[in-house]
Amino acid sequence: MAIKTLLILIFASLVISCSRSITSGSGPDNLVIYPAPPDTARIQFLTHISNSQDVTGNRNSFSKFIFGEPENIVINKPYGIAVSRGKILICDTFIHGLVIIDMKKNTFEQFIPTGKGELKVPINCFVDKKGFRYIADSERKQVVVFDENGNYISCFGEAEAFKPTDVFVENDKIYVANLEGHQINVYSNDSSYSLLNTFPEVNKSNPESLFSPTNLFVTENKVYVTDFGDFKIKTYTHEGEFVSSIGSYGQGIGQFVRPKGIAVDRDSNLFVVDAGFENTQIFSKEGDLLMFFGGNYKGPGDMWLPAKVTLDYDNLNYLEKYVDPDYKLKYLVLVTNQFGPDKISIYGAIEPRKAGEKGTQKSSRNSKKSKGNRKDPMF
Repeated sequence: MAIKTLLILIFASLVISCSRSITSGSGPDNLVIYPAPPDTARIQFLTHISNSQDVTGNRNSFSKFIFGEPENIVINKPYGIAVSRGKILICDTFIHGLVIIDMKKNTFEQFIPTGKGELKVPINCFVDKKGFRYIADSERKQVVVFDENGNYISCFGEAEAFKPTDVFVENDKIYVANLEGHQINVYSNDSSYSLLNTFPEVNKSNPESLFSPTNLFVTENKVYVTDFGDFKIKTYTHEGEFVSSIGSYGQGIGQFVRPKGIAVDRDSNLFVVDAGFENTQIFSKEGDLLMFFGGNYKGPGDMWLPAKVTLDYDNLNYLEKYVDPDYKLKYLVLVTNQFGPDKISIYGAIEPRKAGEKGTQKSSRNSKKSKGNRKDPMF
């Protein structure tokens, strides 16, 4: 027994001394950037997450020898996504729960509540400043609330004409996209979760009304709503007064076929996911199309029935290593794909570095060849 233990220790020391990080080349020919040259790149595809090993990394040979290969947990059918406090929360409708990725700890876990908090079809989620999780469940027909640790807090929704498809918390109010009621429901952000008001009035002959509100995003002064049934993004004040609309039905530039998830950056640029075009279009605050990225899936950077987009300014340090050193990372753009090999595609909004300005990180994995071969933890 002593000899066997000694042999294992010797073998372990040899494996550890020879182990090293393995990454593929990341030359300019391997970059996935939008728009294509000679235009200045504004979006770079950085990486993807499709399973637990994409996050935690693969064990080295000795770890496999001693402990065996760990279970590889996949993301099945993602829809909504949120980023908060260093964690990525993904609504996986297949498991009736969420996948939670901790970027600081490099952990990947499933959150499948039971009892009063049991989920049926979690479509979208939001995390407020307290860390509370609000999950819009379209089949349960309620918004279900959990605290930061996943403990069930409460649920709310209307008894009739209510099918929540998205939720957003802004200050002391909770905004919910009500698909069945053709409105936005506004609730108080306290323990009562009482209904404060709804907007706009239900009148299908009025272009300012909502036919099929599926997604929303709230800024300091506007409420952006995806009207799937009218092929437009409509904006309102917080009080529900109509402001304007963006887009129309069609296959031309700036039009929509199946608009879904939306997000607005700090410059008031609007990101719109289109599951028909399988891309994301970016509009200026005036409603003009700036660019688009993605496309029918042929490889990394493309999309496969995308559903949701979210932006993140707080966790750049975890992904900067993937950015081409000629560019500076402004914020992250995360898009969910319901099908295909890249379930969560992570892009960076980038800008060229000024002359003489050096990057602090060297891009380590931008090539198509390296996808699926990650040895080390992602973050």
